[in-house]
Amino acid sequence: MKLQEIRNLDIDGKKIFIRCDFNVPMDEYNNISDDRRIRSALNTIRYCIDRDCSVILASHFGRPKEAFEEKYSLKPVAKRLHTLLKQEIKMAKNVVQDDTLETAKNLQAGEILLLENLRYNPAEKANDEEFAQKLASMADVYINDAFGVSHRAHASVEAITKYFDEGSKAAGFLLAKEIKFFHHIVHEPKRPFVSIVGGSKVSGKLEALYNLVPKVDKILIGGGMAFTFLKALGHEIGNSLVEEDLIPEAIKIMEEAEELGVKFYLPVDIVAAEAFDAEAIAKHVTIQEIPKNWMGLDIGPATAQLFRLALSDANTILWNGPMGVYEMEKFAKGSTRIANTVAQSFATTVVGGGDTADLVRVTGDEDDMTFISTGGGASLELIEGKILPGVKALVLEED
Repeated sequence: MKLQEIRNLDIDGKKIFIRCDFNVPMDEYNNISDDRRIRSALNTIRYCIDRDCSVILASHFGRPKEAFEEKYSLKPVAKRLHTLLKQEIKMAKNVVQDDTLETAKNLQAGEILLLENLRYNPAEKANDEEFAQKLASMADVYINDAFGVSHRAHASVEAITKYFDEGSKAAGFLLAKEIKFFHHIVHEPKRPFVSIVGGSKVSGKLEALYNLVPKVDKILIGGGMAFTFLKALGHEIGNSLVEEDLIPEAIKIMEEAEELGVKFYLPVDIVAAEAFDAEAIAKHVTIQEIPKNWMGLDIGPATAQLFRLALSDANTILWNGPMGVYEMEKFAKGSTRIANTVAQSFATTVVGGGDTADLVRVTGDEDDMTFISTGGGASLELIEGKILPGVKALVLEED
C-alpha cells in the first residue's frame, strides 16, 4: 500500500487543513496530563509553516453531548501548542460558522488557526457531506495526520477527502509513519514474532486475533479477556468478566493456533478480589482456585514469569491491551512486570492502544519501546487487514 505523503506535494505558500488527533488526557483541574499526541503532530505543522503556508488545525476532544461544553473545549490545546511552537495560535470560537470561515480565509503565511472541537457539531460523526464541504472550503490542501481516528468514517476524516483531488490531499508525517510501521510489523516481522493481547473484552479484538494467529509465532493473552478463553477450557472463573456468547469463537481461535503450531499462552495464576474496587480484599490464586464469588483483576507473578520466558527469544513484540486493572495500584503489578519485560527485551517492540501507551508512560518504560502508536482502534483495524476510511482516499494506485 503506497500512500500519498505530504513531502510529495507542492504546498509552498498554500492554505493547509490538517486533521490532527488532540484528544489528550486531562487531569481533574483541566490541565493536559500527557501531550504526546500534540507533540506527535508538530513535525507536520512545522513542515507547513517552514514553507510559508497558513495552517488550519482541526481535532475532536472527548464526547460532548451538547453543542458546547466548556470542559471539552480545545482551548488548553491551543495554549500547549503556543508553548511548543512558540508562536500565536488563533483560536476559533466554533467550527464552521461564518466568523470562523472568514478568519480562515484571511489567514496569512505562517499563521495557525485551531478550530473548536469538531464534535460540538453532530454533523462530524454523521460524516455529513455539507459539513465536510465547509471544512474543505477553508483550504487548498488537506492533510490527515490523525492516525488515532482514521478508522472512523467521520466528516473531517472521510467525507472531506471528496473535495480535494489526488494532488491536494495526503498523509502527514505521523500518519504515514504509523501506517508503514504496522504494515511492516504485520507483513514482514523479524521472527520469532510474539503478540501480547490484553484489555477487558474479546469482542473488541476478535478480528485482530483471527488475523494475528496465522502471522505470529506466539500469542500471550491477559486482562479480562483471558477469562473467556479460560472458561472455554472448562475452568471455573468465579465472577470474573466473561463473554459467554464468544466462547465458541475463543475455542476456534485456540484450535486454529494449535493447527498452525502457534503457541498460545493464558494466565496460570491471577490476583482475585471480592469486588471491582481499589479497597477490596485481594489475594493471589491459581486459575484452578478462583473463589466462587471473586473476580480476577490482574495476572499473577507466575503468569508474569511465564510470559517473560515466552518473550525471551522474541525479535518482534506487538502489544495491545494491559494485563489487568492497571489504574488501581493493587491490580497493576502484572501489567508493570510485562511493561518492564518488553522494555528490556532486544526485540522490536510496538505498543498499540491508548491504555497500553498510558501504562508504559506510567511505568517509565516509554523511552525503551521501539514505537508507541497514537491509535488503539486504528491499529487494531490495521492488524485485522482493513484499509482505514481516513486512509483509503490517500492510497495511490499501483503502477
